Amino acid sequence: MAETLSSLQDLKSSGAAPAAAPEAPRYVQKLDKQGRAYATGKRKDAVARVWIKPGSGKIVVNTKPVEVYFARPVLRMILQQPLAVAQRHGQYDLTVSVAGGGLSGQAGAVRHGLAKALTNYEPDLRPALKREGFLTRDARVVERKKYGKKKARRSFQFSKR
Repeated sequence: MAETLSSLQDLKSSGAAPAAAPEAPRYVQKLDKQGRAYATGKRKDAVARVWIKPGSGKIVVNTKPVEVYFARPVLRMILQQPLAVAQRHGQYDLTVSVAGGGLSGQAGAVRHGLAKALTNYEPDLRPALKREGFLTRDARVVERKKYGKKKARRSFQFSKR
């Protein structure tokens, strides 16, 4: 039967050690047979599949160069943010397959997928990318239309007469 401890000294002398704090999870490198890291990124209705491998910095989106697919400089800047934070410009070749949504949502999805793929390739980059919020999926989506309304919140025009 378990003995009853009456004071703190009895606890120390009985040799009962306090439970150790759980260790933080260890992140390991995840690569496929070709030596690439893969991740899926999402934003609004867009889903991006991103593969990265060491290279010269070539980015291909849906078999097109990034300058052709994302013609606006703002979209290319959004896409490159994880590389800028990790200071890895021109060190990785990216192959991206993206579908759904519009161009802005697709750029956000690629950014999310690229950040996750970077953490799969180099787990040491995780704290820096997490601090900037690139590993968090942006949960904002379009609000659904309600019945009796013209749009999600817009009512029909009211006239008293």
